[in-house]
Amino acid sequence: METIIAPSLLAADFGNLEYDCKMVNTSVADWFHIDVMDGVFVPNISFGMPVIKSIATHAEKPLDVHLMIVQPERFIETFAELGSDILTVHFEASTHLHRTLQSIKSNGMKAGVALNPHTSVDLLEPIINEIDLVCLMSVNPGFGGQSFIENTFEKVKKLSAIIKKTGASTQIEIDGGVTNQNAKKLIECGANVLVAGSFVFSSEDPKNTILELKNIN
Repeated sequence: METIIAPSLLAADFGNLEYDCKMVNTSVADWFHIDVMDGVFVPNISFGMPVIKSIATHAEKPLDVHLMIVQPERFIETFAELGSDILTVHFEASTHLHRTLQSIKSNGMKAGVALNPHTSVDLLEPIINEIDLVCLMSVNPGFGGQSFIENTFEKVKKLSAIIKKTGASTQIEIDGGVTNQNAKKLIECGANVLVAGSFVFSSEDPKNTILELKNIN
């Protein structure tokens, strides 16, 4: 399975988002990863709807939107209208997860589920065939630039085994602390979507850094 690289705009230059969007457009990156935080589910606030609308006008690649918010079901239609291609909600924030996934799909988007570092992947087995993408948080959600949590490798292996056992086609995304030092092992464990924020946007040559990640196999 091809490795998908999704640069996280949380680490981009907020004063020059158009420039960074164009950089991603002209790179070998596959998706734009957009973290939406409400200051309640996670201790930080990030992009709001007007900013995402602006990003969508410049982005030429799919928008992978990650909702780190309480009651995400309230905004499914809104994010569909903004141009989201993949909409990911947190398992921990979704009381009626199956209903939320169905609503995401009925609004024309792929449905993702994110898990915090402490949440077991086993909890997803009953509905894994309803999930297009599982986003495993490899840092504690809320802030960019954190160190990678090593236990993530084992979670990827367990999740990959569940997907194979059930015959699901779910993709495994890793979000947090991804670098050229751990990408190869993550792919070997079963991940195929790598979110990279600080590692890309803080590098001297972001396009080359994206290329380096893309070529790891």
